[in-house]
Amino acid sequence: MTLKGICLVGHGGNAQSGNNPMAWWPKSLNLDILHQHDTKTNPLGPSFSYRKELKKLDVKALKKDVKKLLTTSQDYWPADWGHYGGLMIRMAWHSAGSYRIADGRGGAGTGNQRFAPLNSWPDNNNLDKARRLLWPIKKKYGNKISWADLMILAGTLAYESMGLKTFGFSFGREDIWHPEKDIYWGSEKEWLQKSGGQDSRYSGERDLANPLAAVMMGLIYVNPEGVDGKPDPLKTAHDIRITFARMAMNDEETVALTAGGHTVGKGHGNGNAANFGPAPEAAPIEEQGFGWMNHMTRGIGRDTVTSGIEGPFTTNPTQWDNGYFHLLLNYDWELTKSPAGAWQYKPINIKEKDKPVDVEDASIRTMPMMTDADMAMKMDPEYRKISEKFHKDQTYFSDTFARAWFKLTHRDIGPKARYFGPDVPKENLIWQDPVPAGRKKYDLKAVKSKIKANGLSNSEMIATAWDSARTFRDSDKRGGANGARIRLAPQKDWIGNESKRLSKVLGIYEAIAKKTDASIADIIVLAGNIAIEKAAKDGGFNIKVPFTPGRGDATQIMTDVESFEVLEPVADGYRNWLKENYVVTPEELLLDRSQLMGLTAQEMTVLIGGMRVLGTNHGGTKHGVFTNKVGILSNDFFVNLTDMSYTWKPTGRNSYDIVHRSTGKTKWTATRVDLVFGSNSVLRAYAEVYAQDDSKEKFVADFVAAWTKVMNADMFI
Repeated sequence: MTLKGICLVGHGGNAQSGNNPMAWWPKSLNLDILHQHDTKTNPLGPSFSYRKELKKLDVKALKKDVKKLLTTSQDYWPADWGHYGGLMIRMAWHSAGSYRIADGRGGAGTGNQRFAPLNSWPDNNNLDKARRLLWPIKKKYGNKISWADLMILAGTLAYESMGLKTFGFSFGREDIWHPEKDIYWGSEKEWLQKSGGQDSRYSGERDLANPLAAVMMGLIYVNPEGVDGKPDPLKTAHDIRITFARMAMNDEETVALTAGGHTVGKGHGNGNAANFGPAPEAAPIEEQGFGWMNHMTRGIGRDTVTSGIEGPFTTNPTQWDNGYFHLLLNYDWELTKSPAGAWQYKPINIKEKDKPVDVEDASIRTMPMMTDADMAMKMDPEYRKISEKFHKDQTYFSDTFARAWFKLTHRDIGPKARYFGPDVPKENLIWQDPVPAGRKKYDLKAVKSKIKANGLSNSEMIATAWDSARTFRDSDKRGGANGARIRLAPQKDWIGNESKRLSKVLGIYEAIAKKTDASIADIIVLAGNIAIEKAAKDGGFNIKVPFTPGRGDATQIMTDVESFEVLEPVADGYRNWLKENYVVTPEELLLDRSQLMGLTAQEMTVLIGGMRVLGTNHGGTKHGVFTNKVGILSNDFFVNLTDMSYTWKPTGRNSYDIVHRSTGKTKWTATRVDLVFGSNSVLRAYAEVYAQDDSKEKFVADFVAAWTKVMNADMFI
C-alpha cells in the first residue's frame, strides 16, 4: 500500500472537493456567521486585555519610530521619493474604506486587511508590502499595539510627516485572528466583474444593491478608469456620490477625501501587469506571504505596477499642499493610457515647473496624471463648486480633509467612550452618536417601586426594552439602549417599534424619570429586567436579572436622523416580525440580526424560546407561542417544538399550522423562524437541550444571561 499522491490533510475546508455540508446542501441554513471569531482562534488567551496593554504603550516613542520608518527606504520595496507616506496612506485608507453604513461591517476596526479576501483584493495590490514594512515596529511594541491601530496610525502619521495638521487619533481597535469570511461583499464570481449579468450588483438605471458600497467585487470604491472601465467623469461622479454616501460622507467630505488622498503619492502602472504573480492567498510558499510578485522584470521603484494607473497627481507628491487643485483646475486634460494600458488623463501644455520629478532620479521630470474620478471633481457641477472653494482656501481644505480623514478612520470604532490615547479630540462630533453621561448612583429601590406600580404589562415592558436595545451593531458599535433614542426621530416612528404601544410606555417612563434621578434609558432596561424577574418567579424560579446603571439620555439635536435611518430593522425574528416579504428567508434575516448583535447560536436559541413564551410578538400575534402559560418564563416553546405528537403544515409563504397527529386539530401556529429551531440539525440540538426535563432552571439562567448581554452591549461607560 502506498500513500503517494494522497493528501492526508483536509485543507480548504473540503469545499473544493464538494465534501463540506454546504457544498452538498447549499440551501441548508448556514450558521457559520454566528461562529465568527471563536475565542479558540485567539492566541492571546481569554485573560488578555488590549485596553490594559495600551496603558503600557509609549505613544511618543511609537510615533517617533513610525515617522522614522516613513523615510527609511528598504531594498526589497523602495520608497517613492524616499518616502513611504503615499503607500501607508493607501494602506490605512483601504483598511478603513471598506466600511459601509448599511450594516456597519467592514472598516479598520479589526485589522481584517491582513486576511482573505481583503488581503488579496485587486484594489489592495501591494499593500502587503506596506504591512511588512511595518512588521519591525509591530514586533518591537508587541501586544501593546494592534495591527488594526498600527495601520491607521501609520497613515495618519504619514500625513503629519508631509505637513498636514491632523484632527486627532484614537487607539482601541482590537485585532481579529482569522478571516471574516461570512461578510457579504457581493455575488460576483470573478474580480472586477463589469455591471450587468446574473451576478451584477446593479439594477434599474444604476441602483447599487444594499448593503454594498463599492462598484465592483475587489474594489474599495469606484473604478479609477471609469464606469466598467470606460472613462466618463459624469457617470463616475454618480458612482462616487453613492459610494461615499454609503460611508456616511457628504459631497464636501467626498471632494476633500478624493483631493486629499491624491495630494500625496502616485499611481503605479509603469510596466506589464501580466508579469504579476498570484495574489497573497494563492502565492507559492517561497514568496514569504507576499503576492503580486514580479520575477519577469524589475518590478519596483519607477517600474512598479499596482493599479495600472501611472504617475503622481501633484507636483510635490510628498508635501501637503494645494497642488492637486492647482493642476486639476488650471489645466485642460486629455485622455490617454498608461504604460500598463489603463485609462488616465494627462495635462495639456503643462509648464515644466509643474511637472513632478521621478521617484528615483530627481533630475528627471515626469508627467502628472488624473483618473476619471479626479476628473469628476472638475466636471460634476456640485463637486466643481467645492473644488474651487478648496482651491481658494487652503486652510479650509486642510481642516475639512483632516476632519473627514478622522471620520473615515474612526467611524467604526463606535462611541467616543471607546476612544483611547493622548490625541483623542475633545470636540464631540454628531457622527459619533454622542450620549451624555447618566447617573450611576440614585435611589434604585425607589425607581423599582415606581416601575412595579406603573400598571404596564410584562410584555409591554419587555418589548420596549428589547426594541430599544436590539438596534446595537457589534460591527461598528452603533445603536443600543444607551441614549434612549427609541423616543426620538427616527426610531419612535419605526413600524417595528409599534408607536402606539411605545408612546404609552414612554409616557409613563418619562414621568418616573422626572420624579427620580434615573435616566429614561436606565428605566427602559430596568423595567424589562423587572418584568423578566416576575415572569421567572411565576414559573417557580427566583432569579436576579443583573442591572448596570449609568445610561444617559440623548437629545434630538445629538441625533443625526439620516444616519440612524439605516439602523431600522426590516425584520426581527425575536419578536416574530417581518416588515415585508423578502427574497432572503426570515431565518437568514434572523442570523444576520443576531450576528450584528454579537450573539452566538446558543444565545439566539434561548432568547427566541423565552421571547415567545413571554408573549412579546410584534402586534400580539400568536405565532410560535407554544405554551398555555403565556407570560411565564418557561421552556415550553422547546418542549412543544420537539414534541412528535404534532405535525407541521404550511398555510402560506411564512405560516404553518401545528396540528395534533391523533385529533387533526390545530394547536398552534408558527413561522419559519419558529420551526427552524426544530428542523435545522444544529439548532435542534440546542433546542433539545432546553426541552429536556432537567433543563428548566438552565433555560431560565441562560435566558437571563443572554438578555443581559443584549441590554448591556453598548455599555462602554
